[in-house]
Amino acid sequence: MAIYPIRKIGDPVLRTKAKEVKEITNKTRKLIDSMFETMYDAPGIGLAAPQIGISKRIIVIDLDDNPIALINPVIVEKQGSQVGEEGCLSIPGERALVERYQFVKVRGLDINGREIEIESEDLLARALQHEIDHLDGILFIDKIYKE
Repeated sequence: MAIYPIRKIGDPVLRTKAKEVKEITNKTRKLIDSMFETMYDAPGIGLAAPQIGISKRIIVIDLDDNPIALINPVIVEKQGSQVGEEGCLSIPGERALVERYQFVKVRGLDINGREIEIESEDLLARALQHEIDHLDGILFIDKIYKE
């Protein structure tokens, strides 16, 4: 495993749509392990592969010792609305209010290539939306809440 440098705002990889993962290999699993290690070291609660310069559709999240790794995640259901403060490891020192869906159902692959669905609300829903946005080149500052 390795701790990667986190790419900062201004790096073009953060504004590029990440590529779908076609095959899950041991290299993919090692990358996910390194993403967790990088996220914990930062410290953060979520990380997307583009944030470490790798244009692949992979995210990791850990809230309260419940690690989640998703490959090719997509939001398949969403409802409600919540406004909350967000920050980002790629934009150090900046925080802002962002409106997100209150509930999301996300479908993706686990590290063994099995399809999984995660139903989430509140902070986990926010984190999933934030990290999936990274895969599409969207940063939280693009979604600052305006009353």
